Amino acid sequence: MSDIAVPPLRITDALRFGRVAVLLGGVSSEREVSLNSGQNVLDALLAGGVQAFAVDGVPALVEAIRAGKVDRVFNIMHGGDGENGVLQGLLQSLGVPYTGPGVLGSALTMDKIRTKQVWQAAGLPTASFVRIPAGGDLLAAVRTLGFPVFVKPSAEGSSVGVFKIEGEADLAPAVAFASTYPGELLAEQMLTGGEFTVAILGDLALPSVRIVPANGWYDYHAKYIAEDTQYLCPGLDDAGDEARIRALALDGFRAAGCSGWGRVDVMRHADGRFLLMEVNTAPGMTSHSLVPKEAAQVGIGFEDLCWRILEQTVPEVAGR
Repeated sequence: MSDIAVPPLRITDALRFGRVAVLLGGVSSEREVSLNSGQNVLDALLAGGVQAFAVDGVPALVEAIRAGKVDRVFNIMHGGDGENGVLQGLLQSLGVPYTGPGVLGSALTMDKIRTKQVWQAAGLPTASFVRIPAGGDLLAAVRTLGFPVFVKPSAEGSSVGVFKIEGEADLAPAVAFASTYPGELLAEQMLTGGEFTVAILGDLALPSVRIVPANGWYDYHAKYIAEDTQYLCPGLDDAGDEARIRALALDGFRAAGCSGWGRVDVMRHADGRFLLMEVNTAPGMTSHSLVPKEAAQVGIGFEDLCWRILEQTVPEVAGR
């Protein structure tokens, strides 16, 4: 990808980072994935000479900060308080630098419905959807959109609680889930033109990845377990399309109040339009994860990637 100019590292001495807590695990539904991601990040930082150590969950992090053991935090705690603004507000109040977007971007993008509302207000394209409040009428929402649709929680990740509904016969599991789920759901137009994701690293939108799951649906199994999911990077053969999807992802990331690093998921409509879907503010860093795949396309290896993310916590590098 010769059109992507990767800047040189701005910090070359690992001691500049001080003691880095790699925050992982936690209590969300994405705990196991976070433990995997966190171990990979920890290994990469240690290999680079960073004084890094693992911390499992927010209470343990608070104790480490109180004990004076933490200079900055590499947040790789997926879901829950790791991505909903709670952690970010805590660390900001305590004056502890951390990776990833701040309070606003984290809180907003954890809520898929309100992220999409912001994009709509900003004139950015996103898939049609209907909000389903807790205890709301899922069937009516699905019928409003028309089949096929996805039904998903507004504030979960890793495809937790997502249902693919192609007709009335597929509704029962989603209705059963909705009857016990305490939060909001959304019914969302199913798009068939291709599934893509674009990683954001500072001001760079990295090459897109097109995701081609063997069973046609990128569910939890396809993300973290299956070995037959295809990841095509760059995801688009046409240079113009590739430039457009990267620009849209960066616009969507910024419009949602995000900075630092993250990942923007995009779908393509059958008519060729790209539509924003959601933002991940602490993306996976497992062997199946997509941000490292995109970074590798522009010559950024995994250790280099982790270093560059951590660099953003140093004020003169982050520009804040």
